[in-house]
Amino acid sequence: MRFLSDRVSMEETEGATSVVISARLKPAARTLLVTWTLAWTLCGAYMMWELIRMPPGEIRQYLLVFMAFWLYFEIRIGRALLWRLYGFELLRIKDGVFTIKDSIWGFGTARDHFLENVNDLRVLDIDEASWKWQMNESFWVIGGERLQFEHLGRTQAFGKGLTAEESRAVLKELQRAIGRSARRAAAGK
Repeated sequence: MRFLSDRVSMEETEGATSVVISARLKPAARTLLVTWTLAWTLCGAYMMWELIRMPPGEIRQYLLVFMAFWLYFEIRIGRALLWRLYGFELLRIKDGVFTIKDSIWGFGTARDHFLENVNDLRVLDIDEASWKWQMNESFWVIGGERLQFEHLGRTQAFGKGLTAEESRAVLKELQRAIGRSARRAAAGK
């Protein structure tokens, strides 16, 4: 196993290449995210307590709607926290298949893409000054993809949280692995 950076590792074996991208944050950002999640959860618990104690009426209906929105964002924040504390993005090229998996504690759905259908693997074109990119790159969301390819007419983005240097290094290694896989397929192995 070799490391492309402190968060990106790569392993090449006979017939397979694997890249693991850690979603870990710097300690200050991790502390801020945990604190924010805890505060959001405690505020929601307090609002739930008040909802239980409140007599029926118009304000209670308002609070029920509010709690539905709170729950939606509680789930989003919880997933982002789990992703940042325990998540990895796993990339594997093996037997003519490019597999991408977002893994939290080993759980996650692997998406397989046959290499003959993968086209135009490249660094994602981004406008770093745009508001949308800044929000997607924030540490409190699961996002910040830096690489993409075309697969059966659809764009697939991956490489969450990579820096520009890391994305170029991962792209170079993936292109080499795809080339090796194509040569093995042509040789009939």
